[in-house]
Amino acid sequence: MSLEQKISRLVPERLRKLEPYKTDSASGLVKLDAMELPFPIDAAVAESLRRALTEVELNRYPEARPKAIRSLLLSENRLGTKVDVVLGNGSDELIHLLCLLMCKTDQSTVLCPSPTFSVYRIAAEIVGLRYTEIDNSYDDFSLDFEHMMNAIERDEPALIFLASPNNPTGSTISKAEIEAICRKSRGLVVLDEAYWRFAGESLVYLTEIFENLLVLQTFSKIGFAGLRVGMLFGQKPWIDLIEKIRMPYNINSLSQAGALFALNNKTLIKGNIDRLKKERNWMFDQLSKMNSVKVWPSEANFFLIRLIEKSGSSMFLQLKNKGFLVKNLTGSHPALMNCLRVTIGTREENIGVLSALRELCH
Repeated sequence: MSLEQKISRLVPERLRKLEPYKTDSASGLVKLDAMELPFPIDAAVAESLRRALTEVELNRYPEARPKAIRSLLLSENRLGTKVDVVLGNGSDELIHLLCLLMCKTDQSTVLCPSPTFSVYRIAAEIVGLRYTEIDNSYDDFSLDFEHMMNAIERDEPALIFLASPNNPTGSTISKAEIEAICRKSRGLVVLDEAYWRFAGESLVYLTEIFENLLVLQTFSKIGFAGLRVGMLFGQKPWIDLIEKIRMPYNINSLSQAGALFALNNKTLIKGNIDRLKKERNWMFDQLSKMNSVKVWPSEANFFLIRLIEKSGSSMFLQLKNKGFLVKNLTGSHPALMNCLRVTIGTREENIGVLSALRELCH
């Protein structure tokens, strides 16, 4: 029996058919593809962080349930005793654990608006859940609320993922719509707030009201993507279940020290968020003046743009040749044909990529 035959016999077909998650190499390029905060930590703060990291005892296992981090997260969100939080190796791990938790049968359904974050589908397919989606409005990518409510009635999903602000569109879902979805659903509703700091208010407090609501957040979008620390808030019975299937020591000691440092430096984070919002306003104004692209308003730290007369895939390669790495979305969803997602960078980086776009569109 050949190795390929052995793999075919032992590994489920759904896993053999999966494609690995791919990222483009950013070597030598201005990196505007992954929604990272572009501002480096200033020297004085960096030195303070360095000291904190050097105090980590790398010969010891990390704390299994980091008490100080969890306490700070719960207190800063003013959450009561009904709610708890669990940490993951990025939100990706927590999304995977949620799908694993809810795969009672192969007919259990995950429901998502679309287009949205691709990891929801990947995680569902890995554990054998049935993945269904409803299209957002093609005009402004807002949630098709009526269609969503009908899908909940029809499919009775075990798990609903709602990203607000949404990746890759930058659009949001209203509080009233989220509350209505929680009331309608007999399953679990997960609100992914990876970009909430760029939009305004977090709705994490709703976890105290709705027992079927969990809220995802992350350190990645506020300047600490390299830590790979995500957090999931929800009422304690749900968090206790996630703890049962979470692998031990999933957050390494250096990441824990970095996360604690971030929580104790809120002024730094707020300053960088405010700075990026100003840059977002400036960049939206610049993109709106370009006849060669359509830009959608964004409540996140990136813009979705569509090339009016040019190929999105061709423009992606041409920008790359000019030293700018953005995200090519052509082929990921019918509504995203000839679309690019451009992360907001520093003013210098933004001027550069806008100049390249103007030149290449003429």
